Amino acid sequence: MAARPGGVTLVAVIVWIQGLLTLIGGIIALIGAFAPGVVGGAFLAVAIISIIIGIITIAVGFGLLRGSNGARILTTIVLVISLATAIFSMFTTNSFWSQVVSALLAVIGLILLYTQRANEYFRE
Repeated sequence: MAARPGGVTLVAVIVWIQGLLTLIGGIIALIGAFAPGVVGGAFLAVAIISIIIGIITIAVGFGLLRGSNGARILTTIVLVISLATAIFSMFTTNSFWSQVVSALLAVIGLILLYTQRANEYFRE
């Protein structure tokens, strides 16, 4: 197997961080769903979905490190959605510059996942 490119490792670490933050947010929301005075139905569902998405995201990060092309495809889909959302939000919210940064990060992630070395890594 080809050596894992540093760019793939970087994207995997970013994916792990995103997954961990989503998981932590879901756990905090789960705790909050049972707080006194909170009507927990929808809040509880969002918490559980966030926890599941966080776990899946962390697993995808591990898949990237193992050279799983399926993990690369899932990450690509998420990055393309993130890019589209950032571009849309640039013109519909008051957070233009933060959306520019989000869009640039998505583009950088896509580039790193599809360099020649990354293609060789995921091919094997």
